[in-house]
Amino acid sequence: MAAAPDAAADVAAAQTLVPDDAPEDSDASSLATADSASLASSILAYEYENGRRYQRKDQYFLPNDEGEQERLDLMHHIFLLTLGGRLYEAPILEGGKTPKRILDLGTGTGSWATQIADEIPEAEVVGVDLSPIQSSWVPPNVKFYVDDIESPWTYGPDESFDYIHQRALSGSIKDWPALFKQAFAHTRPGGWYEAQEYPIEVTSDDGTHVKAENVNEWCKNVVAACDQQGRPIAITRSLKGWMEDAGFVDVHEAEYKVPLSPWPKDPRLKEIGRYYLVQSFEAAESFILQLYTKVLGKPMDETRSFIDKVRAEIADRNLHIYAPYRFVWGRKPEASS
Repeated sequence: MAAAPDAAADVAAAQTLVPDDAPEDSDASSLATADSASLASSILAYEYENGRRYQRKDQYFLPNDEGEQERLDLMHHIFLLTLGGRLYEAPILEGGKTPKRILDLGTGTGSWATQIADEIPEAEVVGVDLSPIQSSWVPPNVKFYVDDIESPWTYGPDESFDYIHQRALSGSIKDWPALFKQAFAHTRPGGWYEAQEYPIEVTSDDGTHVKAENVNEWCKNVVAACDQQGRPIAITRSLKGWMEDAGFVDVHEAEYKVPLSPWPKDPRLKEIGRYYLVQSFEAAESFILQLYTKVLGKPMDETRSFIDKVRAEIADRNLHIYAPYRFVWGRKPEASS
């Protein structure tokens, strides 16, 4: 029998967000690895541009410097708050089962992999990323590897995974159906695959999102630039279909409203908005610099001015904007050819 989606997810998706008419003034002001010896020199051949550090810009448009690592760790906290402290939606512990092998695709700083390794110490956790930016202080059951997840996976038949997790890979993958098929091939029968992605779009329940003209322009241009690079970023509505086409069954999806600033009245959503405001200020720059200047050919002074306008709209609490995050998870059939 298919596992029912989390009831909390259904409630979260249906809830109309109510703005706080009397926010505290202090809300905004209070928040204004692999061992390097084993890495080939080419891996550490970073590129520097616009005051930011990049790696493999042909495959990933975001920087990988300390500022971006801090933003990624902040995003990890936002995902946790969104899921009520959970790391995943898939019922990977259902029936008393404990995953023996877990794979984290595009692990980034490794925060998710490290935390699930702590929560499930019996599991061997593998994190894979293009950049060796993970901490060396990790639980003994987690290992990080520098690799391209779009290349053929070399795991043997006895190295399949009980659970494969991906988060925030939008804009970095050329062939999404191929990635899902490769994940299916390396998932053990009965195992789960989960995709957690954010959209490059904003909306609102009261129509105020249409007044966020610069934020909407930012979203449109990021989508266009990623499409031009052949690595689409507006993919959240396609995840379920790709997962089903790859062969997964019992596929479910949940959507959560994530406010971009602390405008909601609900205390939990306000807390998410506080953290997201800081994240959004950082993302406004990191998402745009390389895409605007190199892909869309816009001058730097125009780009910097536009970033300031985007940040001003994000901080405007009269704009009750949020991003609809989407979580999709599916199971590999017990008997699979």
